Amino acid sequence: QEQLVESGGGLVQAGGSLRLSCASSGGTFSTYTVAWFRQAPGKDREFVAGIIWAYITTYYSDSVKGRFTISRDTAQNTVHLQMNSLTPDDTAVYYCAARPVFTESISTAEYWYAFWGQGTQVTVSS
Repeated sequence: QEQLVESGGGLVQAGGSLRLSCASSGGTFSTYTVAWFRQAPGKDREFVAGIIWAYITTYYSDSVKGRFTISRDTAQNTVHLQMNSLTPDDTAVYYCAARPVFTESISTAEYWYAFWGQGTQVTVSS
């Protein structure tokens, strides 16, 4: 069973930055599509950003486009989510999700992803 481990969450002031990381217990993301979702209190979980590891194709939700950057680190086999210009609306539990499949587009649907991390809390204070 694949396990994803997120790290890097925490408390930051509005306007600040955080970098989240997602690592795989299986050792490689080379054939994976990896995404970040988030869930704020009282709200549904929503897609944030995704990357097709093999093609380095990325996709972002409108709410984070221009502020967040998803990237891969091939040396550490890790996916990062660099979050800049954070606002209190970005406060949520952030989840890493992955599916071992080559695809030409990045799904924003939760059900499409086979493996999930436990989540990491991001809190942005005003």
